[in-house]
Amino acid sequence: MEKKIVIRENTAEYMQQLRSWTEEVKDTGLEEMAAFFRARLDGYEEHMSLWSRAYKYMGTLVPEHVEKLLDLGCGTGLELDEILQKRPKLEVTGIDLSEDMLGRLSAKHPQVHTIRADYFRYDFGKEAYDMAVSFESLHHFKPEKKLELYRKIYDTLKNGGIFIEADYIACCEDEEKLLMELCDSKREKEGIGEEVFVHFDTPLTAEHEMELLENAGFSRVEMIECIDWAVFIRAEKEIL
Repeated sequence: MEKKIVIRENTAEYMQQLRSWTEEVKDTGLEEMAAFFRARLDGYEEHMSLWSRAYKYMGTLVPEHVEKLLDLGCGTGLELDEILQKRPKLEVTGIDLSEDMLGRLSAKHPQVHTIRADYFRYDFGKEAYDMAVSFESLHHFKPEKKLELYRKIYDTLKNGGIFIEADYIACCEDEEKLLMELCDSKREKEGIGEEVFVHFDTPLTAEHEMELLENAGFSRVEMIECIDWAVFIRAEKEIL
């Protein structure tokens, strides 16, 4: 029997709280992405510890045959802590915008090849990796940007490759629309163009997220788990 994945237990109550929150923050300024993380570097890992169970789960999802792994938005490497504990000889490349975050990652895992770059613009190469992962990084971007990225991920995976996305997923279309419209309103009010990355959550529903992955070319896309509101989506590149 197919496992039922529940993202939010009480959607109505959650949406009421979210609407109240959006009213409170509607006039606060947006923060540029790299600056946001730079200012919070010292408390970052403690803050992210609320997903400790989800990080551990990510560590169980790398098959034995995987030799080369790409981590998008790797930060300080919390998911890599778990992955490398189980697969210490794995060849890993981590990409992130924040030089400060990558410095913390390199101090823990000097064997990881780190790249400071915008993963939307960086060339990953063709059929270079067996697997790609991303943890709580992709929910800040619009569908058209994500589709572009998912096509790049598809291209950089070898035949039979796997992409695991663990992210904040909207519980319903109302949440998706509410946050997207608020972010657009803030950008317009502050004169911030779409080319500037800002730290504001604009999650998609699971249906819309998986549709983008399918449109990018992935042959099998499924939601496999939700742990403390981190939703895991697995996408496979068909063996040709």
